[in-house]
Amino acid sequence: MKIISSYSIKGGVGKTALAVNLAFAFCESGRRTLLLDLDPQGAAAFYFRVGSAKKIRMNDHQSIAAGLRKNIRESDFPGLDIIPSNLAYRNLDVVLDGMSKSRKQLRKVLEEFKPDYDVILMDCPPNITLLSENIFRASDAILVPVIPTVLSQRTLEQLTSFFYDEELPCELLRPFFSMVQKRNRMHREIMEQLPLAYPAFLKTVIPFSVDVEKMGLRRMPLLAYSTTCEAALAYRALCNEILSRPSLIL
Repeated sequence: MKIISSYSIKGGVGKTALAVNLAFAFCESGRRTLLLDLDPQGAAAFYFRVGSAKKIRMNDHQSIAAGLRKNIRESDFPGLDIIPSNLAYRNLDVVLDGMSKSRKQLRKVLEEFKPDYDVILMDCPPNITLLSENIFRASDAILVPVIPTVLSQRTLEQLTSFFYDEELPCELLRPFFSMVQKRNRMHREIMEQLPLAYPAFLKTVIPFSVDVEKMGLRRMPLLAYSTTCEAALAYRALCNEILSRPSLIL
């Protein structure tokens, strides 16, 4: 089982759209996939027409795992299950802080699902907290959407610096360009420069697209209803790029 996170310090960069479409693509490739929505906003589950999770007991990693298991929902796509979010997840930092080895508890929780899934894909809240540190330590790869703007570049620098400071393996970070507007000169310039400083940048570029925004109206992954639009082709290419690199994750 591999654990992949869709993560960014900065909100509004396309991380939930990535998680939703990548989960669909992994499932489509024949991998038993679990999408874990850890963002209290619950957008990933919303896209799959799944309601909020029921509150769970959070006394230790066994009770958290049991509570998450009770909240597993089948999606409309066989082989793809969802654990929806709940506003109570905002308290996970407090719960984790009261546990021993508080930065490694999420990995123990997710190990409980190992017999049932090939891939767990997490949609993560946009911040750096104790939960985020658990996510970093639980993940086999962290996909980081980066809009080619100065602020988004800065958040990537901050994230990388945090990994260095905490002695976390920076090779887990796999940034890629998201919501790209090719006619934007600044976008083009940053796309030329930034990968030189971060060789781990994935090659696939996700364009800005109204088709992605329409996912909220259809409430399903873009890949489930479109195979020809530019954004759908890009998401599928990103999935193929990941699957074609065994050293990356799968």
